[in-house]
Amino acid sequence: MSIDDLRAQYEVYPYPARAPADEAKRLITGSPSHLDEITHCVFGGRLPSDRPLRVLVAGGGTGDGTIMLAQQLADAERSGRIPPARITYVDLSDASRAIAQARADARGLTNIRFQRGSLLELEEVTAQDGPFDYIDCCGVLHHLPDPSAGLRSLAAALAPGGGIGLMVYAPYGRTGVYPMQAALRTMTDGLPPAERVALARRLIQTLPASNWLLNNPFVSDHRQADANLYDLLLHSCDRPYTVTELAELADSAGLAVGTLIDPIRYEPSTWARDPRLLKRLDGLSRLERAAWAEQICGSMTKHIAYLLRPADLAGAVAPFDGPEVIPVLRDLDGAAVAKGLPPGGSLEVEVLGSVLPLPLPRLAGPILSQIDGTATLAEIHAAIAPKTGASWDLFFQQAKALFEALNSVGKMYVRR
Repeated sequence: MSIDDLRAQYEVYPYPARAPADEAKRLITGSPSHLDEITHCVFGGRLPSDRPLRVLVAGGGTGDGTIMLAQQLADAERSGRIPPARITYVDLSDASRAIAQARADARGLTNIRFQRGSLLELEEVTAQDGPFDYIDCCGVLHHLPDPSAGLRSLAAALAPGGGIGLMVYAPYGRTGVYPMQAALRTMTDGLPPAERVALARRLIQTLPASNWLLNNPFVSDHRQADANLYDLLLHSCDRPYTVTELAELADSAGLAVGTLIDPIRYEPSTWARDPRLLKRLDGLSRLERAAWAEQICGSMTKHIAYLLRPADLAGAVAPFDGPEVIPVLRDLDGAAVAKGLPPGGSLEVEVLGSVLPLPLPRLAGPILSQIDGTATLAEIHAAIAPKTGASWDLFFQQAKALFEALNSVGKMYVRR
């Protein structure tokens, strides 16, 4: 498998399948590279304010991460929160790039420079646009012949104090994928892409009920567009990573795993509730606990992580530490949730196929009703204190508990 093979695949089947006209009705958001998530996990809650943020999207595909972040940066610029930012998009595939560019045009986004290229050869891009404060590399490294070389290339393009948002596949939640890849490789090697897809679909229709892929509810791309099926089952190179292997990959490029998204997925108590069992995990490091949770959970199909240089880890994640903190909700209407939330109530959250109760503190409702992405904790306390009678100390304790609960599922971040 070579870089030319990768390019050829994505010229025929740009991935994921996207229609630029759909930009008129929705913005696809996710992780990594949501602006509030980056601000919280990489920049300590505060984006650079003295210069434009420099972003590289390495292996941008049809543009999901690029369009999301470009739109969010443009909105933040219009609100006066940040100076104009610059995004450099790089991808091997002309077909993928054309779709991403058409999506940007549909939104009127002008803060992206599109370029054909390989993330293994970033010297010219870095000289022109970098070094980069933030690099997005979502779903790319696990398709390279040498993922470590790819990550070292990204690390060399990273500015001091910057971070990399990464997604790689995970093995246990993709049970059934790799035997099917091997079986299809035997049948389809050397055939044109369209014939390979046709044979894959015929095989899927005749699989026995005992087949692992058919029994895996967490993988569905083989039931979707041809590009999605090809990426899942016919890709020329696909290797998954456990948490431990991801940490080793980061270390090979002089980086370390900062935040794993979402934190609740990697907490052992999410999957094992018996205190006597959990006691046996005392003394394990953060990543060792995450690795244990991955082994028990069974449904993780991917890992999303923010990587930083080890020296930058201490100041990367925004602290929830005082009255100047601005809590920011993501994909959650605080006022609407507050209306139906009794004191000491809980939210039901879906975590990798399991529906779990998320207990919230007594003052969660009043606090949520005041969170608008601009109000500080001091201002929120001033607004609810007359009705609740809560002292600052009690309020802060409750606000921090609310933050820890919602941040664990990616619904609250901190801005400063």
